[in-house]
Amino acid sequence: MQKKTRSLLEELDAMYVERDRKLLIENRAAALINNAIKLMEEIDREFSPEQAENLQRKLLNAIRTKDSGKFARSVRRTNADS
Repeated sequence: MQKKTRSLLEELDAMYVERDRKLLIENRAAALINNAIKLMEEIDREFSPEQAENLQRKLLNAIRTKDSGKFARSVRRTNADS
């Protein structure tokens, strides 16, 4: 009897941890998206329309390829061209 009780408690605990992880992911994603929107608005203010469009494309590509250096190099190149 006690073994079943322990198993049920472990299962309930695992469900709680899983829910917390999903909530954490949801919250982090919302914060990241809001910050990305603010960054894209800042890029629009600071660069010409052509440069802003290029940098925003590079930003999304850097996220997709998981290479933050790619975006940083693009910003440096754009600054050098200005």
